[in-house]
Amino acid sequence: MPQRGIPCMERPAPIAACLTDGHAGNRRQAEALARALGLEPAPHVPLQPSPMAKTWSPRSFPGARRALGPAFAEALAAPPEIAIGCGRQGALATRLLRDAGSRTVQILDPRIDPAHWDWVIAPAHDGLSGPNVISLEGSLNEVDDAWLDRARADFPQLGWFDAPRVALLVGGPGRHWDPGEGEFAAALESVRRAVLAAGGSLMATASRRTPDSWRRRLAEAGAALAWTGEQDGVNPYRGLLGWANVIVCTADSVNMLSEACATRVPVGVLGMDRLHGRPRAFVEACVRRGRVHPFDGALPEAGEVTPLRETARVAAILRPRLLP
Repeated sequence: MPQRGIPCMERPAPIAACLTDGHAGNRRQAEALARALGLEPAPHVPLQPSPMAKTWSPRSFPGARRALGPAFAEALAAPPEIAIGCGRQGALATRLLRDAGSRTVQILDPRIDPAHWDWVIAPAHDGLSGPNVISLEGSLNEVDDAWLDRARADFPQLGWFDAPRVALLVGGPGRHWDPGEGEFAAALESVRRAVLAAGGSLMATASRRTPDSWRRRLAEAGAALAWTGEQDGVNPYRGLLGWANVIVCTADSVNMLSEACATRVPVGVLGMDRLHGRPRAFVEACVRRGRVHPFDGALPEAGEVTPLRETARVAAILRPRLLP
């Protein structure tokens, strides 16, 4: 048995690894960047932060090397050549791995000096700058033409619905967006009427942030498809993006809006008037460039539009610097 802290020779370190707190949005961003850089396989290292790590990350503190769980301890004993982190705990992990010899990329503003990492990828709406900072609109994601082709192939039944097929992506209230129950009900009815007037099909999906009361309303909205939870089977979210002629998305999630904007169809935003903080700056930037439209009761006109594909652009900038 190898001594503690000495790499096991039977299990060589991977070329790259992704490190996050396991939250879906953070994990998807890290893995999307790894794939865009051609670094597959890049195993995900799940972090199990201690109370100290939850409070202090990404700042260093005594015992930090032991504060992110056993999977990270193994990664630290045999550091990957490239470590990609997303979120505060991921930022602490990649900071420690850089000290151990890994080249590091931190996704999202770490809120401390970016010089602690080799590269930092931060949303433009965070306003972060520096010689090793790459700004992007929105968030990283995997959505491109090949991804959409696979999504259509995996959910062929959605193509049977009458066009225009309208994908309704529903998030939920949060710190920057908090509409009331009545407002959501009115917005849902407005979308339903717009789809009916267009002679199309409504395909709706909830997310982990969607309140139960909103899920019930989705189930009762008369949609051609309404996914409200695991009891409805496999989440068709990918298929909705692949088959939609129009997408309508609640304003709360930068990740969800970024994925919608990476398609080639128009995107309407529900509840933009109630959105504030940094996410609003992102949505306003998308409105200025004509990529999204505040939903006003009428569907955006269907037709192909230029997608927002920031992952490929960021990877093209990063690849020659990270992989000389």
